Amino acid sequence: MEELLKATIDTAVETKAVRPGEFERVIVDSTVQEKAIAHPVDSRLLEIARAKVAQAAKSAGIDLKQTFAKEGQALRRKAGGYAHAKQFRRLRRTVKRQRTILGILLRQVERKLGLVNTESPTTITRLKTLLERAERIRTQQPKDTHKLYALHAPEVECISKGKARKPYEFGVKASIAVTHRSGLMVGARTFPGNPYDGHVLNQQLEQTTILLEGTGKVPKQVVVDLGYRGVDQDNPGVEILHRGKYKSLTQPQRRWLKRRQAIEPAIGHLKSDNRMDRCWLQGATGDALHAVLCAAGYNLRWLLRAMARLGLKALLLRPGFLARLFRFLGAITPRNVRLLRYDFAHVDLGRVR
Repeated sequence: MEELLKATIDTAVETKAVRPGEFERVIVDSTVQEKAIAHPVDSRLLEIARAKVAQAAKSAGIDLKQTFAKEGQALRRKAGGYAHAKQFRRLRRTVKRQRTILGILLRQVERKLGLVNTESPTTITRLKTLLERAERIRTQQPKDTHKLYALHAPEVECISKGKARKPYEFGVKASIAVTHRSGLMVGARTFPGNPYDGHVLNQQLEQTTILLEGTGKVPKQVVVDLGYRGVDQDNPGVEILHRGKYKSLTQPQRRWLKRRQAIEPAIGHLKSDNRMDRCWLQGATGDALHAVLCAAGYNLRWLLRAMARLGLKALLLRPGFLARLFRFLGAITPRNVRLLRYDFAHVDLGRVR
């Protein structure tokens, strides 16, 4: 998928929409790519775990004495009502009962699991995975670390970025890099485990360097916020500029620092216009692919605006250009990339008025 993002960057260079020298100075910041899960509430997680374990046990041919289906649904409704009315003592009693019936069901399935005769090993593997995750949900406490926030997405983490409107976000940390002058996206990468921002700067610059191989340039100055302090030795050959060094900065460097917040609206458009606000792809691999695809979509919109700004309307009217563009988006092959670059390369933007 990074080939698609690299193709958008190379296209911007070939059409002279961005100068190669701009890639030597980038802005890097981090955000949270939220997962497509419901807000994790104990009573909801316990009821979903109970229902999924009962369903998987039935699919494996296990005859359960009791599944607590009626009681589980009633307890879930009660818990929602008690939480809304702020009757927390009754809420705690209800959640405790939900933990109890889930534990009874888990022990019942584990006793009968060794007696199952099924021809599908996948069914047994899926059941064992559900049993393990359901036990995690049953035993986890509010202050525990490495909690499970979704039964179908164990990779989800709780991240607090200090926002008043959204104190906690559930997903994965993503790092974004854009050019300092024009705002073209030159890097998007996810980092599971919620690491410190400064510790992932080296890996982010590594990805950006790989994406810029075709331009012959590498990042030399990186403008960041205070979350990237203390990592100068980990990034040799790169000048890291942040507000903590303000007194020692030269006048040009201070001017560069004033554009650090230019990445904030880019992240906002990345989420609102290019669907980075909610990731529907499965697993940690899906998170990584989704971040790169969103960045590629952002660059495609950037290229369309560059066309309008630089007078590329005639290019859109060329025979077969739109067909090649859509074919390129549908199947990224070396031949389609060459054809699309050929169409762009034969338009001299410097002479268009």
